[in-house]
Amino acid sequence: MAHLIAPSMLSADFGNLQRDTELINQSRADWFHVDIMDGVFVPNISFGFPVLKCLNKHAQKPLDVHLMIVQPERYIKEFKDAGASVLTVHIEASTHLHRSLNQIRKEGMKAGVALNPHSPVHLLEDIITDCDLICLMSVNPGFGGQSFIEHTYEKIRQLKSLILQKNSTCLIEIDGGVTLQNAPSLLEAGADVLVAGNTVFGAEHPLLVIEQLKACSPAHTKGR
Repeated sequence: MAHLIAPSMLSADFGNLQRDTELINQSRADWFHVDIMDGVFVPNISFGFPVLKCLNKHAQKPLDVHLMIVQPERYIKEFKDAGASVLTVHIEASTHLHRSLNQIRKEGMKAGVALNPHSPVHLLEDIITDCDLICLMSVNPGFGGQSFIEHTYEKIRQLKSLILQKNSTCLIEIDGGVTLQNAPSLLEAGADVLVAGNTVFGAEHPLLVIEQLKACSPAHTKGR
């Protein structure tokens, strides 16, 4: 399967959100990545339901919604109603993760689990067959524009091994610090979905950057 590109709307121009939404519609991107932050689980506040519904009204591609909030199970149906196609909850924020994943799937969405940089991959062993996507945070969550954490490559390889071992069909998504320079190595390690924020929206020609990210091939390098 060809890898997917999910531009992060956290890096879009909030004063021109419809314009930037239309830009993604016209691009070769596959998903819109939408970060929901509550100021509690992470030290920042971002989109809420009104903005998500507005995005859904104009978006012509699936909304990949990443919940960085405490007690995400409270709002699963509301996020479905607001337009989410993929809903990802943090393992660190979900006391009853299996139940939450089942709820997400029952609402007709793809169910995702996100791991912070310090959380080990082995925590996923018991739920890897119950989710559709694992989002590995390659920066500390909360703010865009951070530097990529190099240990992410090893975590991708570990996760890919676990997926194969458990015969899971789970996709591996990388969120944070994705660039044109590290994208080939991420794909080589086993990534399936690349989230890109500043790399896309901070570029002079965002459509071209998305095209280049989509055209990336896995790097064949040793040591990564």
